[in-house]
Amino acid sequence: MGFLPVGLFMSSQAKTYLKFGGATAVILMLLSYLAYTGVQDSKSYYVTIKELHKMGDGAYSKRLRVAGNVQPGSIKRTGIHVQFVLMEEDQTLHVDYTGTEAPPDTFKDDSQALADGRFDRDGVFHAKQLQAKCASKYAPQPGTPGGTPSAEPAKSMTQVQRTGSAAVPN
Repeated sequence: MGFLPVGLFMSSQAKTYLKFGGATAVILMLLSYLAYTGVQDSKSYYVTIKELHKMGDGAYSKRLRVAGNVQPGSIKRTGIHVQFVLMEEDQTLHVDYTGTEAPPDTFKDDSQALADGRFDRDGVFHAKQLQAKCASKYAPQPGTPGGTPSAEPAKSMTQVQRTGSAAVPN
């Protein structure tokens, strides 16, 4: 007795359902893969400069967010490409920003900045996104009505933000 194809005993309606079911399964698997990779690409970890330096090889494979104060005199602009140094306590980090938008107007010396990107083996943090805020822009100035000097020093960006290495999706 010879081998008979399975499809020989199936009705045309069953063949249609099988084709439709197979196409549906392929589409669902493709959508699941796209959703998974999209979440992986948008996930970033917030770390301090000190934590970044302690991460070792693990720092090179993750998308990271690093905050600090912009070191005065370190900003070098070429169009929308900006190089600068972030400071946090006694730690520094060279940042190379090559995003699609110009840095915000509040990005200047001594401003607090948050860089989102990847740390490279050359020791430079390559940022694709940059956020900045001026700590004193909306606070009343000392000596003006309502502006009393604070007995407590201003907090750095890392003191304001929660610390740790928890995942922070965009």
